[in-house]
Amino acid sequence: MKNSVSFYWKCQLIGWSGASLYWFVQGSSGDGFSWSAGLLHFLADIALYILITHLYRTFARNNNWQNSPLNLLFKRLLLALPIMAIAYTGVTVTKIYLIRLVFAQGTNVEILEFIRQNLPGILMAGFRLMAIWMLAYHLYQYSRREIRLVKENASLQLRYREAQLDKLSDQLNPHFLFNSLNTIKSLISTDTKLARRGIDLLSELLRSSLYRQASLTHTLAEELELAKDYLELEKMRMEERLTFSVHADQSLNNFPVLGLSIQTLAENALKHGVSKLKDGGHIAINISRETGFLEIMVTNPGIINEDPDHIGIGLKNLKERLRLAYHGQATFKLFKKNDDLIYSVIRIPLR
Repeated sequence: MKNSVSFYWKCQLIGWSGASLYWFVQGSSGDGFSWSAGLLHFLADIALYILITHLYRTFARNNNWQNSPLNLLFKRLLLALPIMAIAYTGVTVTKIYLIRLVFAQGTNVEILEFIRQNLPGILMAGFRLMAIWMLAYHLYQYSRREIRLVKENASLQLRYREAQLDKLSDQLNPHFLFNSLNTIKSLISTDTKLARRGIDLLSELLRSSLYRQASLTHTLAEELELAKDYLELEKMRMEERLTFSVHADQSLNNFPVLGLSIQTLAENALKHGVSKLKDGGHIAINISRETGFLEIMVTNPGIINEDPDHIGIGLKNLKERLRLAYHGQATFKLFKKNDDLIYSVIRIPLR
């Protein structure tokens, strides 16, 4: 593979080489200029100032400054700038004094007098140069972050539209509609109240798919109602083969979660779990707080493919939407325990 120099290192080398060359040319026009001393200054400037700024970059990256809000980043820069200017001044004064000492051919220059003469100018230059470098670096990082967020939001919007279309396709699927309508039809002559309830549930599911707001997130309470409507309608068809329960921390009712996320887990539990078992089974939805996370857990009996990558389109879509919406801080896991239950677990940061 062909080795390449990153954009950051290109900017470092070109920027500090250009500045050092400018100082070299300025110095060469003065009296008593030494080409050996000038070349040493030139190389030392490039190496030392790249070292200072690179140490700053490493510190900023390790502390995630590139993702800080602008007001917090501005406060941090105000504190960091004097430190950077002082570091520049210390390095520069030491470099100049040592080089002059080496090339002065035995002439001693008192260090305190040298510092008194050169410190103010070098310190002001340090503030100016470090401020320019830090602003350029963080403006570039900010522009990259904005571009990344725009791309992620666009991808998230697309994934959400795909999820909406998938759900609409499922709910307009003739098989789903015929089963639901046949169930309601059979109930009309035996339990008109339950039949009316079935019509309400079916219309609510279709209305949610067709007319629900385009927001990427909805409250937890709204998402639970949608999942419960779906499971209640399916229970009318499967009767005693399907039971379900929902337990949620009521304090989380208004917490925003991804649209169609809980229903996706409920549908997966039914289609690939309970409906494939002769005696059916129980689907449990549990919502709780777990060490700084909101945990959505759906459990059901069934068989799970041992290959963790072998999941359906709906779950892959959900996993990708979680990654984009929460920048990798949310997780989705599908696994089976010794109790022969399949666990579908979403963990979303509460902050």
